[in-house]
Amino acid sequence: MTHLLPKSFTALALACLLSIGFAAQKVPDNAEDVQPLTVGDTAPDFDALTPAGDTFAFRAGELEAPTMLIFYRGGWCPYCNRHLSELRDAVPQLKQAGVEVYFLSADRPGLLVDSLEDDVPDYQLLSDASLEVGRRFGVAFRVNDETVEKYKTYGIDLEASSGFDHHQLPVPAVFLIGKDGTIDFAHANPDYKVRLAPAELLAAAGLQ
Repeated sequence: MTHLLPKSFTALALACLLSIGFAAQKVPDNAEDVQPLTVGDTAPDFDALTPAGDTFAFRAGELEAPTMLIFYRGGWCPYCNRHLSELRDAVPQLKQAGVEVYFLSADRPGLLVDSLEDDVPDYQLLSDASLEVGRRFGVAFRVNDETVEKYKTYGIDLEASSGFDHHQLPVPAVFLIGKDGTIDFAHANPDYKVRLAPAELLAAAGLQ
């Protein structure tokens, strides 16, 4: 089951959870070294934020429908924008088949919608700006200082986009989680320029 918690969900409690997560999980220094969860693993529970800043609670042991999680870098990434645009037809088909679809971004809540090139009103966007969810799924990595500065020359400020100074991003990834909380499909590619085609997502859900 997934839940929307009120904004009054204490900031102190959330901060404590985040600090524990940062300390407990080692983040690799490059995308090639991530160790994503795989088929057969139990999906971790997590909290993320909606564009409105509400807390979205994902509980793998209480799912009412199969759930697909799609991790992307942020609205500032042209490859992410292109991928989200390519999925316009696939997402409705997944939903019609009873699959819940959530997109997790490294952008802070206020930028989830505004930073995208195209309007995606039917997408359920979630902010994982802290990269806590990315770390739990094993897809988070640390961007080196040289790349952080290089991005700035392109007008991309990772700290401004996320609201954090951790300089972490997710490897683009897709996880399909069954109603029992088990990961039935997993795909992660360190090359952010390569994404799963819509037909591949549909096939993962048994629709093609």
